[in-house]
Formats: sequence, structure tokens, C-alpha cells
Amino acid sequence: MQVYQFFLKNMVSNSCVRLIKLYFEAYESIQIQQIELGCVRLKILKPEIKRNDLVHHFESIGFGVLEDKDEILVEEIKTAAIELIHLATNSNSLIRNSLYISERVQESYDKISKTFSKVTGTTIEKYIILLKIEKVKMLLLEDDYSLSEISYQLGYSSVQYLSRQFKATTGYTVTDFCKLEEPLRIPLEDII
Repeated sequence: MQVYQFFLKNMVSNSCVRLIKLYFEAYESIQIQQIELGCVRLKILKPEIKRNDLVHHFESIGFGVLEDKDEILVEEIKTAAIELIHLATNSNSLIRNSLYISERVQESYDKISKTFSKVTGTTIEKYIILLKIEKVKMLLLEDDYSLSEISYQLGYSSVQYLSRQFKATTGYTVTDFCKLEEPLRIPLEDII
């Protein structure tokens, strides 16, 4: 019996967790010991199943396996930011966002900020803005909240600030975006 831990790229939602659970349920000789966003630990009951075989399984369903420690840290940062912005109602300032992410990945903000920028070519702050704008798009399309409510929910200081950031990021005003026949959404795993 062998246990392998995998850090996965693009495992950014609860749907990803469900997909992996469903996928591995079909294999009696592979058991999921632990699963959370970005990380899976598998117990292998047959010695003929090797780690490389499992890497191919993950790749076949769209999850790259990360080996580099900096890439793993970046994926943990992305996961923490997604949890904060998309999986919870958030009205925190950027300072509190940075504190949350730092505590979540258990590294200093200085270290994670440098590593994130080195690996991705952008800053955590810019990544958080992109995540927020995707959340704004989703909430606008659901049409359950006013722009003022969305602004408050995502921690913007004003509707005007949200509107300026939306236009600068997407190239559309909020009004023009809502009028599009096929509004442009970016999957979270494709943001950077």
C-alpha cells in the first residue's frame, strides 16, 4: 500500500473536488484519503499502480500535477484568493485579503508576493482585482443584486470605484457589459 500526495493546477472549485471524487470512485484499488482545493492524497492498494499512472489520470481530466515548490505556492495563493472572493461573501479590504492569504498558505506576505510575481508576471493585488471583476460579471448576469449591493459585497469603497475598475479591466462599462448578447466570462482557472 502506497500513499501519494498531489498538488493540482486548475482545481479551483467545489465542482473540481466532486469531479475528482467521481472519477476515482470507479477504481477499487485507489482511495481518496484527503481532498481539498488544489491538493489530493490518494491511497493505492495495488503495487502495480505507480505515481506516474496517477499523474496521467489527473491530466486526462484537466488537472496538471505540480512538482515545483514555487508553482505549488502560487497555486495555493490562487486557491486562497478564489476561496476569499468567489466561495465566501467578502467585504474585506486588500490589507485583510493579504492577511487572509498569508495565513491560509502559512507564509509571510512578502515571500508569497515575491513568489507570485516571479512565477506569474503579475501581482497578487492585480489577480484579486481580476477575480473580483469575474465575480462582478457573475453577479450582474444573475441579476439578483444592484450594483451598489455588489460593490458593498466585494469591498469596494464606492460604486464609482467599482465601475472605473470594471471598465479599465474589461473595456466595457457595466451597462454595456449587461447589454452584450454573449457576455464575456473568463473561467477562474484561465485568469492567469
